[in-house]
Amino acid sequence: VGRRRFDRALTSVMPAWRSSTSHPARSKRKREGAAAVEFAMVAIPFFLMIFSILELGIVFVLDSVLETAAMDSGRLIRTGQAHAQGFDKTKFKTQVCSRMVVFKSDCDSRMTVDVRVIPKFSTPGVEDPITDSAIDDKKTIYNGGKAGDLILVRIWYVHPLATPLLSQAVSRVGTGKVLLSATTAFRNEPWQ
Repeated sequence: VGRRRFDRALTSVMPAWRSSTSHPARSKRKREGAAAVEFAMVAIPFFLMIFSILELGIVFVLDSVLETAAMDSGRLIRTGQAHAQGFDKTKFKTQVCSRMVVFKSDCDSRMTVDVRVIPKFSTPGVEDPITDSAIDDKKTIYNGGKAGDLILVRIWYVHPLATPLLSQAVSRVGTGKVLLSATTAFRNEPWQ
């Protein structure tokens, strides 16, 4: 009688003190479930950071392409080719966009150009066209000047961002967009 009572008492308490190694299949399932939960907790920030790094790389490439396009297009003004072809703001913007390589598909709607004659390199005295986190196209002009003039070429490109982490660290114009700019200044060659 005493032994039976002890066995019943032992079986009623056993699940509470039984180690996880006594049933390896059950404990393995518990650990696999924990691993899946831990991966889910780590995966979201990990992939967000990976995508942010990739997007930052795209922004750096875009900035480099924009700088090159500004320099190459500015050369058309400096050498008098733009003057000879009767460039205006639209034609100049088209020339810049044609040099944007892989980013040219939506370039026309994302880009703003400003070309003007300046009095001196040291103090150009030009107005910033960004008002209330938006580019005011009315504050931009196209004036390629004449031979020997000092010219300032400024180009802005609005690029949409996919990841929220990067948008906190860059110059913004609106939510989820980065503003890239390229500027070059030069003296027109004596082309007349």
